[in-house]
Amino acid sequence: MRRTALSTVVLVLGALLGACDGETVSFADARALADGAMSAMDGKAAKFATDVTAGTMRSKSQGQARVAGTGTALAMTTDFLGEALELRLVDKTVFAKVPEAAREDVPGGKPWVKVSPDGADPFSQVAGGSIDQLAKQNDPARALDQVRRAGRLTESGHAELDGVSAERYRLDVDMAALGGDLPAGLSAEAVGELHGKLGKIPMEVWLDDAHQPLQIVLDLAPVLAASGVPDSAMARIVARYREWGTQADIQAPPPEEIGEIPAG
Repeated sequence: MRRTALSTVVLVLGALLGACDGETVSFADARALADGAMSAMDGKAAKFATDVTAGTMRSKSQGQARVAGTGTALAMTTDFLGEALELRLVDKTVFAKVPEAAREDVPGGKPWVKVSPDGADPFSQVAGGSIDQLAKQNDPARALDQVRRAGRLTESGHAELDGVSAERYRLDVDMAALGGDLPAGLSAEAVGELHGKLGKIPMEVWLDDAHQPLQIVLDLAPVLAASGVPDSAMARIVARYREWGTQADIQAPPPEEIGEIPAG
């Protein structure tokens, strides 16, 4: 009877090990992961929803992204400072739709303005950096480029995301290796002020069976810890992508609808 029980255990373990051996992932390092996912989504569009959490503060965005070698185009709505704000990212330029109550500040009452982190107009000077990052942090190609240049794969495997089988990759992103192109709205000056306390930021990349991103998670808790915020504070950006291959005609606003706020 002991021999029978032992044989059964061996057979069960063998079956389990065989199943684990079959659960291999597609990419063995960060560079291969980034290149494979970039190739899979090139020329395609998807819908996305992003949830940004920083302690008790929370912000949500939703929209569409079209990925191409020349740059990602985005059309999205986000809650910015408690108000809904419509943004477009086209040809690496960010456009913001001015709320009705503020259009009197735009010559001709035009509904759209260009936004730049280094713009001279009052709108850009007050919120340009934040709005620029709100748009660009939803770009999956940008996140994967950062993985390619500064990521190190720490763990990989299979998991389910909303009932869909996915490959899940965990990485560390080396902030020093990114130079000035930092994630999550961080500036090189802000990182420098942390006096070397901030080294790596954890990231997760979830891919579908076609190697297209399903979810990208950036853990910002190390930033808070390096800044002296209590460890209990949670901070992360979760971007989810669905319906790869959707139709998305994302264009810049018509020129006649774009105004320019005079420099203050």
